[in-house]
Amino acid sequence: MTTLEELYSSSGEDFQALIEEMERETAVTPKELIYVDGTLRLYHYLPQTDDIYRMPLLIVMSLVSKPYIFDLTPGQSLIEHLVRAGFDVYLIDWGVPRSEHKDVDLANYVADWIPDCIAQVQQHSGEKDVNLLGYCLGGTLTSLYAALEPDGPVRNMLLLATPINGEGLSSQRSMLTSGGLDPDLIVDKLGNVPASMVEAGFQRLRPMQKTSGQMMLLNNLDNRAFLKAHLRITRWGADALPFAGAAFRTFANDYILGNKIVKGEFELRGRRLSLADIHIPVLHVLAEHDHVVPRESSDDLVRLISSEDKEEWVIKGGHVSLVTGAGAVTRTWPRLVEWLQTRSV
Repeated sequence: MTTLEELYSSSGEDFQALIEEMERETAVTPKELIYVDGTLRLYHYLPQTDDIYRMPLLIVMSLVSKPYIFDLTPGQSLIEHLVRAGFDVYLIDWGVPRSEHKDVDLANYVADWIPDCIAQVQQHSGEKDVNLLGYCLGGTLTSLYAALEPDGPVRNMLLLATPINGEGLSSQRSMLTSGGLDPDLIVDKLGNVPASMVEAGFQRLRPMQKTSGQMMLLNNLDNRAFLKAHLRITRWGADALPFAGAAFRTFANDYILGNKIVKGEFELRGRRLSLADIHIPVLHVLAEHDHVVPRESSDDLVRLISSEDKEEWVIKGGHVSLVTGAGAVTRTWPRLVEWLQTRSV
């Protein structure tokens, strides 16, 4: 099949120049590195207004996707939008697991690194209370942390497309039951789940997405702005990360196959966690046409937590359009800002 590079170059344009231009425009909101622990990086985004909400906001990303989706490009950056709205924004970049990280488990993320990062945010900002924003599996980690520390420093929690019900992840569950994937064998043989296998799993969720995307590009080869916008999303989707071995084993066996979070049977270092222990304000935003985190996997969350101030908001769109794109700019972002503003004073 003719590649996009060949098609674009045949029109007399320099494809590599397009890629380099796109990369220069990605993740450009000014930030500073304030904490390092192994592959983990904690960033603070520099204020862009004199009037700042004192309660900081810490963003927690999924384990298998890179966090630049939050800062895709000027005008399409949720972080840029939040900073300009006056929020003091921090972000956890988990980094890329290496072979020596095969024994890293979910407990390391939930019980060690999230609280460590919160402590760093408290020290850096000088504030005791923090807000958390979790996306996809990052929202699952955030929710488990909130259940682990119900009296901790988190005051408000924003969740985007957060999977909780393993049975609702029907496609992923099928891969592990009838698809021939043995999570224990994978981890025993490979250590970490390779990024190529993670990316292939995402592709299987929407097998025709790549083909339909190429057809759209064929019809827009003369539209440089469209090409860059499309390539940003497709490159991010293909830019998957390896899944640390022990974390994947727990995720597959206890979460997807055992469905232990919904059953109230999920244990972390010998302690059983219950979402009912969460009492802080929570807003959970779901996408109506999410192929990665279908509603069957995510709409138990608000029901299971005990907060009086809790809300589930379902919007049109897909998994990525919750975070970036025209719909996010006009609908999701203003609602997130409004919800946070009233609770961050």
